[in-house]
Amino acid sequence: MTKSPLIIWCNNHFPEKAPNEHAMLSEAIGEHRLLSFEPTQNGSAGESRQALNEADIAFGSPDPEALMRAPKLRWVHINSAGYTRYDRDDFRRHLLERSIVLTNSSAVYDEPCAQHLLAMILSLARQLPVALGVQRESRTWPMETIRANSRLLNEQTVLIFGFGAIARRLVELLTPLRMNLIGVRREVKGDESVRVISESEADDFLPFADHLVNILPDNESTKQFVNTERLKRTKRGAYFYNIGRGSTVDQDALLESLQSAHLAAAYLDVTDPEPLPPEHPLWRAPNCYITPHTAGGHADEKERQVRHFLDNFRRFTSGESLINRIM
Repeated sequence: MTKSPLIIWCNNHFPEKAPNEHAMLSEAIGEHRLLSFEPTQNGSAGESRQALNEADIAFGSPDPEALMRAPKLRWVHINSAGYTRYDRDDFRRHLLERSIVLTNSSAVYDEPCAQHLLAMILSLARQLPVALGVQRESRTWPMETIRANSRLLNEQTVLIFGFGAIARRLVELLTPLRMNLIGVRREVKGDESVRVISESEADDFLPFADHLVNILPDNESTKQFVNTERLKRTKRGAYFYNIGRGSTVDQDALLESLQSAHLAAAYLDVTDPEPLPPEHPLWRAPNCYITPHTAGGHADEKERQVRHFLDNFRRFTSGESLINRIM
């Protein structure tokens, strides 16, 4: 249990429309000291760097290089679910050697991301984007065509790449639809709520999946994981969804799969690069629907970020296990 006051370094972004969240954070930490900086001040130079060197805790999106030079640091809590920039061997070694804990904010983003995926899976099955296109363009009444192409999700197979917090929540949301849900992860733990297979087995399931959900993070092992070979193995008429990272998909191969109608449709919340340039062919690809990396967004996002940190802060000062621990 922590008794002496702690120094908390924070560069979490608090926009003008969310002043109460910063005040809530300042008030809730009590006797402990909060040092606040803008996100651009990541601890690599100047006043922010000096403050990070004095900090016991870092909250926000600190620079990993600066973290490795901070002598007093005991815990780092990042304000995102993704942690690609921290997923490095040297950084892991440093945390292990110094007994520094790293946590992320998966608990903030699993619900909105899972709901976002559910919304797109349902909307494509029920032909809502097609109907919206008709309303905005021809304003005709293609009732028979849309009804004939609408699908029930019952008994359809969903293959989910990346079985973390978002996938687990998505499984809970899809279960009432009586779908065949299969997760894919590097190491099968055996305590999953649905069938989970290893990445080495996944290719054998591609020809049978009606929906491919990609929630893979960005690292060396996942770059262009969804490639030409895997897309060709995919069941003709399948739907593809990506809320992981754009780098995990060979976008040229995806474009070809859409243009040839091998895939029925694709939904992308992430691309490579971001923002996707206006001239990029994916914008005009048939049955390709793009949202600008908004899957995790929600009106009370900042409040939930702060509450998640404060929950972990209470645990940290009480000597309890932290939520969403990565390292």
